Amino acid sequence: MSLNTRDLKYLTAYSTPAVFTLSVVMGGYWGFATIAYVFGVVPILELLLPQSQENLASEEKIKKSKWGIFDLLLYTNLPIVFGLLAYFYTNIVPQYDGIIVLGYALSLGIVLGANGINVAHELGHRTTKTERFLGKLLLCPALYMHFYIEHNYGHHQHAATPEDPATAKYNQPVYSFWLTSVFGQLKSALKIQKNLVRHKKGLDALWHNDLLWYALTQGLYLVLVFVVFGFNALVWGLIVALVAVLLLETTNYIEHYGLMRPKKASGRYAPVKEIHSWNSNHLMGRILLYELTRHSDHHYRSQKKYQLLDHHPTSPELPFGYPTSIVLSLFPPLWFFIMNPRVPSEMKP
Repeated sequence: MSLNTRDLKYLTAYSTPAVFTLSVVMGGYWGFATIAYVFGVVPILELLLPQSQENLASEEKIKKSKWGIFDLLLYTNLPIVFGLLAYFYTNIVPQYDGIIVLGYALSLGIVLGANGINVAHELGHRTTKTERFLGKLLLCPALYMHFYIEHNYGHHQHAATPEDPATAKYNQPVYSFWLTSVFGQLKSALKIQKNLVRHKKGLDALWHNDLLWYALTQGLYLVLVFVVFGFNALVWGLIVALVAVLLLETTNYIEHYGLMRPKKASGRYAPVKEIHSWNSNHLMGRILLYELTRHSDHHYRSQKKYQLLDHHPTSPELPFGYPTSIVLSLFPPLWFFIMNPRVPSEMKP
């Protein structure tokens, strides 16, 4: 079996930074173009293009799990993301004022969320230290490196339970979820880190405190931005990070909204199954987000590479793709009207 054109579909994930780059060339109010592309053009394409529930055969999975091209497609996002950040600081911030810079900042935040945090999420589940390190690097400009600890050691254990801050409750608006998830995940990460070093003392505990190293790394990043590019760049860099984080948290919101695991008589929750995540087989969202939309299978086998993820017919399906669902979630009454009837009755409070 050899590589075919269908395997190159994930090149489309670069279309988001490509649109941002094109907007830089065009200049001015074209800075808003990435927003229009991701939340305007992509949803229209998802309505026009057919969905696909096709899964790879076992033989294909074995071979494609070893093809380095799929990993290379992830790694290439590092120079893209950091290159666009550097260009933003050196050329866009000094060149434009006010609303135009805001357009580029919002757009770059989307790139950082989709091609930064999302790729970091994929790499953070890998088994090699190098890949996990690259994932943490991509979390740095979003100032969200603690996500690595909380997501891997918290969310994947507690998803679809009240103990998970990244699981949206039934009838919870996305705006309150932003607050409960952001601060809840930070609190959870601190608790997990404390537990990880509980047997270490003194300097040894500090040395193995990853959250401390993450804080120092992010602090160094902010200092470098300030020293090299100036105060205005620092402020806009914080706005870019905020947009990326809110994009991540809105994605968290739509992935598990209202889905809950039952608690058994023993007091433990039932295992995570394919019914505890909202999936989408809309093609554009799948490709742009490296199959994040097949979220149930990701929770079932978290170290499974993105190109191997399966569709489960028993998984609850979003009526729209992830980009469209993100937009809908920003209008809580409309979101509740569409989604509440789709939440299984046994999971409703």
